Amino acid sequence: MTGNRSRARQATSLAERLAADAVRLREQASSLEPGAERDALLNKAHRNKMAADINACLTSPAHRLPE
Repeated sequence: MTGNRSRARQATSLAERLAADAVRLREQASSLEPGAERDALLNKAHRNKMAADINACLTSPAHRLPE
């Protein structure tokens, strides 16, 4: 396993991608009738929002190691 991995450079930040996905999921859920599928989409949107918040906390300057 000495080969190099090909890595794709993301055009947008993780927070932007998570926020856009959360908006898309909420819009998709709003068009559905109340039920399991709608609840699953809303839960996924909520998890994306929480992940964005955690990412913001972990990448804030307050959490940097002293130099």
